[in-house]
Amino acid sequence: MITVAVLLAVTILWYLLRAVARIFAPAARLVRRLGRWTGRLHAWVLSAPATFAYCAIFTASTLVQRAAPPRLITVLTTIQSTNLVGLHAKPISVLVASGLWVADRGAGLIGYLAVFTVVAAYAERRYGTPRLVLIGLAGHVLGSLLTAVVELHAIRTGAAPRSLALSTDVGVSYVMVACCAAAILVLPGWLRVAGAVVLALGVLAPVLVHGTIWDLGHLLATLCGLGAALLLLAIRPTRVPLPVDDLAARLAVRRPPHPGAPRP
Repeated sequence: MITVAVLLAVTILWYLLRAVARIFAPAARLVRRLGRWTGRLHAWVLSAPATFAYCAIFTASTLVQRAAPPRLITVLTTIQSTNLVGLHAKPISVLVASGLWVADRGAGLIGYLAVFTVVAAYAERRYGTPRLVLIGLAGHVLGSLLTAVVELHAIRTGAAPRSLALSTDVGVSYVMVACCAAAILVLPGWLRVAGAVVLALGVLAPVLVHGTIWDLGHLLATLCGLGAALLLLAIRPTRVPLPVDDLAARLAVRRPPHPGAPRP
């Protein structure tokens, strides 16, 4: 949470500096110097809008989890979980809401942000926003439904307790592993092999070591994302993304000049 607080503080300071630059020449010069880097950052975010919007949503929900009473969050996430009771009562609602939380009261938020902003954002630039959204939905929705089928079978056969039907199962990880699987398909050369090994270890090792229903869920979500990505690639190949510098240059042309910039 310290990292998130630092990012918020830097953002606020930047906009305060832009405001001061309107009346203070040295601040205007500093804004112009930093504008090159902030422009590239702006272009980088705009090149993967779905990824960064999703990051903003689950970061906000994590801040809520950290600030709210633990019992309230436990009740809320249980109600919005993709458990058997929730899926039977209101399937669409829980499938949507469960993907907006980071599990375990936001544990590992920085790790999720790192993977999404690097790996998922890369995949979005190659597939395009609509196709990556479909891949993420395939991982989350189909992965959750297949996991529910396994849960139901385990309960009916006595392999799992009936309390599993009311378990808390929320999180962004199903979307994440699906997007990672899609990204690996379009990585070049040895990076594809290395990425496949890392992802395989990440989703297979927990299944073999722990064997929980949630570990199996991550494996199923990965396979669903992989299948969706392969199908979409068969329909249409990946696109060549516009380099960030070129996108930043285009945005700079449309953007009004910084305060204090010389007039043409």
